[in-house]
Amino acid sequence: MRAFLWFLGAIVAALLLAAAFAYPAFQMIHPLHAAWRFDKIASRLFDVFLLGSIFIVLRNLQLKGRSAWGWQVSRSLGQRQFMVGILLGILTMAAVSAVMIALGVRPLDPSLDAAMFSSALRAGIGSGLVVGLVEETLFRGLIQGAATAQGGHRFGGIVAVAALFASLHFMANIRIADADVTMWSGFDLLTSTFADFAHPSRIGDAFLALFGVGLLTGFARDWTGNVLFAAGLHGGWVLVMRTTIGMTQLPKNTDYAWLLSDHDGYTGWLVVFFIVVLGALGKYFERPLRQALRLR
Repeated sequence: MRAFLWFLGAIVAALLLAAAFAYPAFQMIHPLHAAWRFDKIASRLFDVFLLGSIFIVLRNLQLKGRSAWGWQVSRSLGQRQFMVGILLGILTMAAVSAVMIALGVRPLDPSLDAAMFSSALRAGIGSGLVVGLVEETLFRGLIQGAATAQGGHRFGGIVAVAALFASLHFMANIRIADADVTMWSGFDLLTSTFADFAHPSRIGDAFLALFGVGLLTGFARDWTGNVLFAAGLHGGWVLVMRTTIGMTQLPKNTDYAWLLSDHDGYTGWLVVFFIVVLGALGKYFERPLRQALRLR
């Protein structure tokens, strides 16, 4: 698990550096580009520092080549696994969205037309491809690949990365008014970002759903030896989720509203149930799925 701790340290270091340098960066950038809010500048700094921290970790752990990122697969096989994954992701999450619509927790928008559907679908496709490929390459390809490289730590590495993956989804986007920005605002922003964790009962259902997503894609990466099937699966789920959100409403106080989390209006106990069922089905249909992925 030493590699996992390296990456966890890189994330923490990037957060602290972004908090420390956000104020001087704001003083330089905001007068030139007033549209760049303090939180937006801090977020971009985090991205830059995280990228630099990751490359330092790669160098220290001597991780090189496509295998370090989970892309050690031939183009034809990788494309096949990605397409199988995205098809399964779409089909399975479409069933969840259908249940939401049928129960009235996410009814179709009365103003839904071809233009709205097209816009929602384009947003879903874009989000699905980007999120699936980027997040799976980072979490399951790079971090999980390094964390599970040592014998005896594979299961623990998958669980740890899934927990990290779920946790980072609760970094809230807190805004600080331009007039209220001080030299300590970066650290105020950092502490506010994780404020949701002070109320675990509010985010428990969404956390378990995202943790389950991380477990399924983690085991998929371990099973196939690369991230392409996991990326397709994740991308298919996000595609359907974003498309559904774009063409439905979220009424309050419905009989089954408890099935959805307040975190994003989609993940929640219904998705947790879906993850458990999907995991069981994956185990039951392991042989035909292996054949579809050309695994032995």
